[in-house]
Amino acid sequence: MLLTTGQAAEELGCAVTTFRRLVHAGLLPGMTRRGVRVMIPLAAVQSLSARRHAALDQIEAAEIAVLRVDAAQRTDEPDRDWIGFAASLTPDDLLKALRGWWRCNAASVAAGGVLPVTLSGYVVAVLTGLERWEKNTEGRHAFPDARLAGHVTDLTTPATAITSRVNDDRRLAELLLGTRLASNSGGAIAYVPTRTTTG
Repeated sequence: MLLTTGQAAEELGCAVTTFRRLVHAGLLPGMTRRGVRVMIPLAAVQSLSARRHAALDQIEAAEIAVLRVDAAQRTDEPDRDWIGFAASLTPDDLLKALRGWWRCNAASVAAGGVLPVTLSGYVVAVLTGLERWEKNTEGRHAFPDARLAGHVTDLTTPATAITSRVNDDRRLAELLLGTRLASNSGGAIAYVPTRTTTG
């Protein structure tokens, strides 16, 4: 059975625009077209719905930052061709596309030790190597030593590529990639506690 993007979004309980980001990022293999309509297999949507939530309690830090991105778009910046996430990008291009200048508390980002990258609420990449940062004249921060620990190539399976040889990078990538991770922020960086508090 095939669903339209609207039906798929309704099944997942999200906005159509949120679901279309996953489509544009190339994370949902098996899609077909009927005229101008994109059709998604019901099984793929059910797989997304069943995806587990990130096990943040297995991270040592009490809080981590989350980088919220859109599907990759071309840019005319001199040091990179893309901004955002696409499953088709090479690891080098993806790292450049995700490593930018953000308004954030750089010390808090570094203290977390890991920066999950989410698109539409799913972890699609993991950045590490955040110990050192730079600040520009606009008050934005960059992490020049950031490493791409891994990324998702197919969110429905999910299929992932682990791109770092550092042991802890691999552990964090395997822990987080393909999971659901909700975050709220007015900007690109959000902060999420890793421990749930009970009253």
